[in-house]
Amino acid sequence: MAERLSRRESQERTRSRLLDAAAEVFAETGVAGASVERIAERAGYTRGAFYGHFADKDALVAALLEERTRRERDEVAELAAAEGDTWEALRAWHRARSEHVEEWLALRLELIRHALQRELGRPSVLADREAIARDALTGAVAHELGIDAGQAAFPALVVHALEDGLAIQRALDPDAVPADAVVTATELVLRGLRRSGTGES
Repeated sequence: MAERLSRRESQERTRSRLLDAAAEVFAETGVAGASVERIAERAGYTRGAFYGHFADKDALVAALLEERTRRERDEVAELAAAEGDTWEALRAWHRARSEHVEEWLALRLELIRHALQRELGRPSVLADREAIARDALTGAVAHELGIDAGQAAFPALVVHALEDGLAIQRALDPDAVPADAVVTATELVLRGLRRSGTGES
């Protein structure tokens, strides 16, 4: 018997499938090379279904960034709140995530290029996404070191940059870069800050 969905559930499923299809197509062809028709076809829907959920392709990019950012933030927050060794839990999360690092990196780099090519003065949805990620890291670093957000902002930026750089290095040479390298790098940064006196009252 076919599953019966409410109207809202059906709309949410359609939107989710369109976002997943867009991520695949963007990684393959780039944002500029991805047509609305191709995204809709990949998801198994019509052009009309696409425009029933998104005003245009830029709106889809914004929604995709928001959805991926929220997903990562919620997953990391759940790990941080769980009992046990938080760092080991983060290592396991990064190991699982590394299985899709090439797809994730291709999408991320394409979205960065898309943002950089936008007209001067237009807001970048990627910049908004990066701000959310930095804010989340700032809170985590502040909590870990017992310092305020102002003091934690720059170390959080360093950790964020390390994550991007190590993702690129792992995609290029996975045998040389461990899946949990970003966790080790973060621990080294925080250890250095503790030794330098940051966070002391």
